[in-house]
Amino acid sequence: MANIIVSTNEQKTLLLLKPRGFCAGVVRAIDIVRIALEAFGPPIYVRKEIVHNRFVVEELQQKGAIFVDSVDEVPEGERVIYSAHGVSPEVRKASEERKLRVIDATCPLVTKVHVEAVKFAKEGYSLVLIGHRDHDEVIGTLGEAPSVTQVVGSPSQVDALTVPDPDRVAYLTQTTLSLDETKDIIAALKKKFPNIQGPHAQDICYATENRQVAVKEVASEADLLLVVGSENSSNSNRLVEVARNLGTNAHLIDSYKNIQPEWLEGVKTIALTAGASAPECLVEEVEVMPENVRFGLPPEIVEAIASAPASASAD
Repeated sequence: MANIIVSTNEQKTLLLLKPRGFCAGVVRAIDIVRIALEAFGPPIYVRKEIVHNRFVVEELQQKGAIFVDSVDEVPEGERVIYSAHGVSPEVRKASEERKLRVIDATCPLVTKVHVEAVKFAKEGYSLVLIGHRDHDEVIGTLGEAPSVTQVVGSPSQVDALTVPDPDRVAYLTQTTLSLDETKDIIAALKKKFPNIQGPHAQDICYATENRQVAVKEVASEADLLLVVGSENSSNSNRLVEVARNLGTNAHLIDSYKNIQPEWLEGVKTIALTAGASAPECLVEEVEVMPENVRFGLPPEIVEAIASAPASASAD
């Protein structure tokens, strides 16, 4: 059962979902950058965004973290942190060649998928990686066995798959996918390859699953779901999709500043959650009905303030 905090006024009801916000892997990755900055001092280089959240990245940049797209941008011999989404063996090799001092912040659940990819490839399986091809996590996992791995993002793409031996096929999944979306793709794979193998335990992150379950439980009670998270956050986008698939209007927002007044028209109940890479402070600052009205002071008070001695004003 989802843990819900209810806040009401005469016009709106706000359902604040739990669990929401940072997962353990995200907390670990951010802590790694912060501790590295404190222990070694800036600059500390980070390959890609440490987690997919603009607020987090900008905060760490202010502390001295330098985010780069490639380890080739890191000066030789400097420290570099790998993001929570993981990297391919090719990136690790490039870091070694540049004598970089590596700190690996890859989420342990992502590392699990990498290990599975290597294991299946060594055993002679063709691999099907379920996920979004351009996502950092998928790029890293694909790099473990690129010659035998194909990426699919929908059941329709399964039809186009061809493999050397249909009886030696295994599948893995990106950790931040929608449970329903993944279930349909796995069903299509099993229909095409009846003997397909999968991981012993599902690859989808426990935090991703828990947040999706919470959304499902309240979707029928809400007129609108707001998901706090950045546009490039896969798990945050999946929460929006889960709600919309159930017929509930939903929007992804970086902060309360992105809320559009027209979204709230005729809305009585709003559900609020946050992706696994969104900090709690962004949830705390979300306003359902922003009030920007300011009333001027009476002229007598304005004149009194202007004529008051400096010491009195300070008091």
